[in-house]
Amino acid sequence: MTKTYRKVIPSNLANELNVAFASAEPHTICQAIGKALADFNISEMAKETGLQRQSIYRAFQTHAQLPNFKTVLAVLTAMGLQLKVAPKRERTTARTE
Repeated sequence: MTKTYRKVIPSNLANELNVAFASAEPHTICQAIGKALADFNISEMAKETGLQRQSIYRAFQTHAQLPNFKTVLAVLTAMGLQLKVAPKRERTTARTE
C-alpha cells in the first residue's frame, strides 16, 4: 500500500513552524518539525539529507534528546525551508556600537 501525502504549501508550513520557533522552546520546535514530517516522504528526505530514515524520525519524535543543529538544518532544507535570523521587534539590552 502506498502512502499518500498531503500537499505541502511552503508558506503554510513556514507559518506553522514559526509559531513553534516563537516559543523559543527547543522541544516545542522539534515536536512541530516532527509533526510536519508526516507530510513528507521520509525515504526521499533521507536521500536528500544524507541521514538515515530512522535517524530523522528519532531526531524529532523523541523527547529525551534534542537533535543536533546540523540535522535540524538538513531537514528544514529538505522541506524546502530556510532558517533566518531577524531582529526582535522589542528593544533588547544588547549594545549597538
